[in-house]
Formats: sequence, structure tokens, C-alpha cells
Amino acid sequence: MEKQSPSTSPMKQPLSYSRIENDLLPKFRKQISQAESTEDLKRFFSQNLQELLGQVFAGQIDIGDDDVKLTPEHEPPFEINARIRSSEAFPPVWNTSDLPNIISRFSEAAMHRHLHLAKNLKKTEAKIRM
Repeated sequence: MEKQSPSTSPMKQPLSYSRIENDLLPKFRKQISQAESTEDLKRFFSQNLQELLGQVFAGQIDIGDDDVKLTPEHEPPFEINARIRSSEAFPPVWNTSDLPNIISRFSEAAMHRHLHLAKNLKKTEAKIRM
């Protein structure tokens, strides 16, 4: 049998941003629970994701107010601005870290609240019409 030589380069550990997620999550959950409209919810989502990406890409990409949006009508239910996605620093982080999963968890929490707010809005509108 032929011996296999050990790899010359150590395995790269995937990047993890769960510490940042854990720092932001309590504030985000509180904000979305207090959201009175779907517009409030979208604003809270954008603000928290701006903060998340700002910490992840500190000094590499300037993250603006509308660079990440909650888009309930699409799958996935979030949109990252093309300027961010096309920057040199974005693909390596997106492809080798837990960042996609973290953003998905934020968007899932926001979508759950969005469904609740949208349902209650329809009930409220129905009562007003009566």
C-alpha cells in the first residue's frame, strides 16, 4: 500500500461571527417585539444588519443605511446591496464563514414577526371598514 503524505498546510478554520450575533441578538429581539408596523420591522432589521456587517467588514467595506434590506416577498427574505456583494472583501467572508447562516437567522426572526404584524394589520383594517 502506498503511504499518503500528510497535508503540508493546516486546515483552515471557518470564520465565525457568532460573537457579534450574540451581542446584537438581544437588542434585535427587543426591537422587533416592539415593532408596531412592518416598516418599523424593516428599519430595525436594516439597522442591526448594518451594525453586524459594519463589525464584520470594519475598515474594508463601508456599510450604509440601505445596504441590507428585509424583503418579505423574496426568497431569501433579505437583500444585500450589489455594491457590497461585488466588493473584494465580501466573497471570501461570505463563502467561508457562518455569516450567511447568521443573516438567515436574523431574517427568519424578522419574517416571523412580519407575518404576525401583517395578519394583525389585515384584522385592524377589517374592523375599521365595519
